[in-house]
Amino acid sequence: MSKVHLLLFLRHAAAALVFGLLGAPAFVAGAQAPEQAEPASPDPLIATSAADDSEIEERIAAIFAQIDSLNSVTVSVQDGVVTLGGTAANVSASDRAEQIALRLQGVVTVENQIDRTLTIEEGVSPLIGSFQGRMRSFYRSLPLYGLALGVFLAIALLANMLAGWKGLWRRLMPNPFLGELISGAVRLVGILIGLVVAMNMLSAMAMMGTILGGAGVIGLALGFAVRDTLENYISSIMLSVRQPFRANDHVVIDTHEGKVVRLTSRSTVLMTLDGNHLRIPNSAVFKAVILNYTRNPERRFNFDLGVDANDDPVAAMQQGLAALNNLPFILTTPAPEAYIETVGDSNIMLSFHGWLNQEATNFRKARGLAISATKDALETGGFTLPEPIYRLRVEGGGEPAPAPARARPGPKARKPVQDQDPETAADVAPDHHIDRKVNEERAGSAEDDLLDAGRPVE
Repeated sequence: MSKVHLLLFLRHAAAALVFGLLGAPAFVAGAQAPEQAEPASPDPLIATSAADDSEIEERIAAIFAQIDSLNSVTVSVQDGVVTLGGTAANVSASDRAEQIALRLQGVVTVENQIDRTLTIEEGVSPLIGSFQGRMRSFYRSLPLYGLALGVFLAIALLANMLAGWKGLWRRLMPNPFLGELISGAVRLVGILIGLVVAMNMLSAMAMMGTILGGAGVIGLALGFAVRDTLENYISSIMLSVRQPFRANDHVVIDTHEGKVVRLTSRSTVLMTLDGNHLRIPNSAVFKAVILNYTRNPERRFNFDLGVDANDDPVAAMQQGLAALNNLPFILTTPAPEAYIETVGDSNIMLSFHGWLNQEATNFRKARGLAISATKDALETGGFTLPEPIYRLRVEGGGEPAPAPARARPGPKARKPVQDQDPETAADVAPDHHIDRKVNEERAGSAEDDLLDAGRPVE
């Protein structure tokens, strides 16, 4: 090989080497490009291989031909821009056509120029078709509906039979009112269980949840509206369980005094000492301070008498206690007592106390006779029951004249009482007239009574 040929060979070899070094990255990149580039995945709902405007137009038109509401829609495609024309029955059909066109591969944008037709046929036909479809579905589901209704009625009937077993609930509950309450609750729970089972069979639990949610909201609103009624109802339950008094008990509820006639599911009925009917809501009774005079037959009375400031108060108390001890209706245990209440400007106030048995003695009559006997005993013993004394001062009239000395009056002579039997005047036997009226009221009324003599009184 000549020297010239050798130089040419070396030149071509160097050029080839340089070209190879410079082109290798591009070659490698070109070789790896097909592996890195991922082809666009077709729409999962509408698979199409349309590549040009005509194929896109044909594809959209074929789709619209299969949909009754889009038969009148026309399609034209130019450079990937789809123009929709023609008519549609409503706005939803027009929007549906636009969404279908946008889901095809190769579509750039959609120009929606569809006009809505207002013909009666096209407007009513979808409704008629939908109604017919629903009726066919309902007709096919009639056996399932019948089975669900039968299950609901069976469960509701079983719950009603169980709730109507009054003997069971009366034995389990402390009073008939709670028995009826539990019976109604069992009936309601049975109906709810039957409704849930029937809805579950019809795969309508979502509807059941909606109904229960609406019922909850309505129940909350009604609860606020009838809050006082619910409070009274709950108070009736608590009073029927606690039994704070018995029939014919002499009670004072707040400022209301009388004999208990009955406890109903709404109110407490009293017979006042004047013989009148008095109804007190149970909510007020439950929160009230109740004073029961019948629970303890022994009851203490008290009264005050004043003697002159110059008298001996201790001797006056002994004289008064002696008069009280002589009364046959005053209990000796505990014994009567007296003490000095206050010392005034012109008198000394003495307080006397005594005990009596209400079951054998009329409280008000006995107290009145005790006051009369004590007053007579003090006057007979020479003690003065002074009247109020007022001193008047006259300005500008000189020195006032000295007050004359008061003479102690002696005991006043009693005037004879004509046609008065002493035994009748001293009669302190209890008056049972109100008790008889209460018994007649309880016997002649069909109103429910929650008071149970067999339960302890709290």
